[in-house]
Amino acid sequence: MSPRLPRVAVTFGDPAGIGPELIARLLDRPRTRAAADLVLIADEEELHAAGVDAGVDLEWAKPLLRPGGGAERPEGGFQRKAATAEGGRWALGRLQAALDLAKAGEVDAIVFAPLNKSSLHLAGMTQSDELRWFEEELAVSGFTSELNVVPGLWTARVTSHVSIAEVDTGITYENVKAAGRLLDAVLRGAGVSSPRIGVCALNPHAGENGRFGRHELDIIAPVVAELRADGLDLSGPFPSDTIFLRARAGEFDGILTMYHDQGQIAMKLMGFDGGVTIAGGLPIPICTAAHGTAFDLVGRGEANTGSIQNAFDLAVRLARR
Repeated sequence: MSPRLPRVAVTFGDPAGIGPELIARLLDRPRTRAAADLVLIADEEELHAAGVDAGVDLEWAKPLLRPGGGAERPEGGFQRKAATAEGGRWALGRLQAALDLAKAGEVDAIVFAPLNKSSLHLAGMTQSDELRWFEEELAVSGFTSELNVVPGLWTARVTSHVSIAEVDTGITYENVKAAGRLLDAVLRGAGVSSPRIGVCALNPHAGENGRFGRHELDIIAPVVAELRADGLDLSGPFPSDTIFLRARAGEFDGILTMYHDQGQIAMKLMGFDGGVTIAGGLPIPICTAAHGTAFDLVGRGEANTGSIQNAFDLAVRLARR
C-alpha cells in the first residue's frame, strides 16, 4: 500500500490582494495537486475570480468547502487593492473553517494566501496578528512565535508584532528560553537532526559588557548557557549586524531574534521571493508566504509564486513528518 497523502486545507487570503492569483497558479501545477489531498475552502465564484487573475482555467472536480461564519460576498463583489472589513471577514471566515477541520483531525496542515492586518482589524479581530488569533482559536497555552524560512535558514522571534517601546518588557528569561526551545524543536521536526542556532543580542555591539544595556549579561547569555547544558546547540549572543553574515556563510541553521525587524530585514534581503512564514508552537503546521497582499500588483499578472510554492511544499513536508 502506498502511504496516504497529507491532507492540506488551502484558503485564498484577502480577496483584495494577490492571494487569489497566487493560489490559482499554485493549483494549476500538476506537482501541487500530486503532492497532497487538497481541501479548497472557497466557493465557485472565488475559484473563478482567482483563475481570471492568474490567467488560468481551473477545473476542480473535488467539492469545494463553503464555510459559513457570517462572511458574505458583497453585492457587486469585493473592492480590490484596498483594506476593507468585508475582505477581512471573508478571509477570517475561511481560516476559521480551516481551523475547524484541523481541530476535528480532518486536515494535516493549512496553507493560506497573504492577509492584510488592517482588513482583519476592520473585520473585528482584536488580536495583534493572525498568530495570536490562531493561538486562541486552538486553545494553545504554550509559547508561540512566527518563524520565517528562506532556503537554508530559519528564524524565530522572542517578540513580534509589538511596538519598539514594548520590546524590552518581552525580553524575559522565560521568553528567550521558550523561543530557543521552539526553534530547535521545529528545525528537528523539519528534518535538521542537530540544529545549530545563533542567538541575536538585543543591544548594539551585544551591549559592550553592559555599557549599552544588560540584557545580554543578565538574560540572553544565561539562557544560552542553560540550553547548551541541556544539549541544544545554541551560541551567542552575537551582534545582530553581523550574525546574518555568518548564517549566510553556512554557520547556522537557525537564528533566534529578539524582535520583528531584527530578523525580517535580513531575511527579506536574503530571499524575499521565496520566504515562508510558519505559525510556530501550534499543534498543526500553518504556513503562508512571507510577503503581504501587494495591492500594487493586483490584476497585473506579475505576482511571484516563489514564496507560496515554498510555503505549500514546507507544509506538506511537515505534515508528512
